[in-house]
Amino acid sequence: MPAILSIRGLAKTYASGFSALKGVDLDVRRGEIFALLGPNGAGKTTLINIVCGIVERSAGTVLVDGRDAKRDYRAARQTIGLVPQELSTDAFESVLSTVRFSRGLYGFAPDPGLIEKILRDLSLWEKRDARILTLSGGMKRRVMIAKALSHEPRLLFLDEPTAGVDVELRRDMWAMVRALRDAGVTIILTTHYIEEAEEMADRVGVIRRGELILVEEKAALMRRFGRKRLVLTLSEPVLSLPAALAGFGLELAPDGRALSGEFSPDPKDCAKMGGASALVRAIAESGLPVADLETRQNSLEDIFVSLVRDA
Repeated sequence: MPAILSIRGLAKTYASGFSALKGVDLDVRRGEIFALLGPNGAGKTTLINIVCGIVERSAGTVLVDGRDAKRDYRAARQTIGLVPQELSTDAFESVLSTVRFSRGLYGFAPDPGLIEKILRDLSLWEKRDARILTLSGGMKRRVMIAKALSHEPRLLFLDEPTAGVDVELRRDMWAMVRALRDAGVTIILTTHYIEEAEEMADRVGVIRRGELILVEEKAALMRRFGRKRLVLTLSEPVLSLPAALAGFGLELAPDGRALSGEFSPDPKDCAKMGGASALVRAIAESGLPVADLETRQNSLEDIFVSLVRDA
């Protein structure tokens, strides 16, 4: 099945000479949640704005559901829903009329039932007659999401959608995102809350200084770059590291009451020195007086920071 979004050689250079994007290649699969991660200024929003037709590209091609995003702009744009970072709505319009108008902009016939469902799902139905200027920041964010969904897009961009919103909205929004994915909508997400990407995404892309440095299945990424930290607390101090543990990179605390070190959680490493199985076996054979054992696996955020720093 062809990708719903296919990008080749995408570049953007501004008149000042700044290169925001440098030859980006990316395919996004139908029905997946794709997290695009990167530090501020990495090029995430520029990429999204080019795909959505808001910013002119300098080079490259963008196909949205098989249509060129520039030559066949209207058809491509009907496929896309965008929730931008900025809150931009007509402050004096009501919630209901704003969302209805947004659907009409894309040439779709009115559908009161659909609009009501979207507003109810976002806890906006009771506010449908309220002017947007009277809403809180979180409620305005909900209106932006409702506008993006009003024309039933098959490709939805969420650009920092939970920035500055409360926990309740964040929870409701992710429940809706999962439901949309289950219904076949493809979601491209950027977020500074990397734990959200870790929970939601099927695949992860990391962009740095306008270059896409990695695209990988989330589970495979966690296996490949993930590390576990082990801390052994001892009931009695020891003077030195037992010979059976010498090859595992463990360090003895100065007071002799703890051992700590890192090992790979990848099952492929279990048979190797440093693998989890070999390490546990060696601990048992060492005769150490173990009082407690604690492990911690690094998160997607740890991996992201490492990739961006070392790229």
